[in-house]
Amino acid sequence: MPSLDAQYVQRMEDVLALYEKPFSRREPVICFDERPVQLLDSKRDMLPMHSGAIARRDFEYVRCGTTNLFCAVEPRTGRHFVKATRCRKAFAEAVRDLARRYPNARKIHLVLDNLNIHTRFSLTRRFGWKEGLRLWSRFCVHYTPVHGSWLNQAEIEVSLVSRQCLGHQRVASVETLRDRTRAWERDANRHRVPIRWAFTTAEARHIFHYHPEDFIRDED
Repeated sequence: MPSLDAQYVQRMEDVLALYEKPFSRREPVICFDERPVQLLDSKRDMLPMHSGAIARRDFEYVRCGTTNLFCAVEPRTGRHFVKATRCRKAFAEAVRDLARRYPNARKIHLVLDNLNIHTRFSLTRRFGWKEGLRLWSRFCVHYTPVHGSWLNQAEIEVSLVSRQCLGHQRVASVETLRDRTRAWERDANRHRVPIRWAFTTAEARHIFHYHPEDFIRDED
């Protein structure tokens, strides 16, 4: 983590204050992240399991390109959203699909990191100015600090998808990845395990040894 400055503290406390708010169905809090996935296929067929021996897979593999996973979670309810796309430029489509999951929400609080595509421009470029603005207006975006993505609970979601859905399995195509992530999403949304976030604003001030007034004086 870099040295604390006014922007880092402001963004960190904004996100932490959001996590501490009472649960509201009208204003859900969603954490959103993405990760690249390398597509791999086995160079040789797997040797099937038979009596007295487990199935065996050759260590050699063939690279089949890369793809992208968008992952979102509503921490308080354990509601999950996963979308496999050919590249991360599909951010606008992922945001649109996420908005459709909450048709009755007055405002959707969205926690994002500082990736350059995480902007209103991505939506207006994809859907046009009017529709892009309408869609973006449904969200209240809360950016984590630069080098502060650890504050985004979607990193926990990405970790869950990586371990529980993909594991050490090889995925050779986007279609296979979509099938697997959809199955994982359905199962995760049946169980609805919430994330119990314990790090608070008070703890941040204690651990990092600062008070907000220090940064207000620095700005003046």
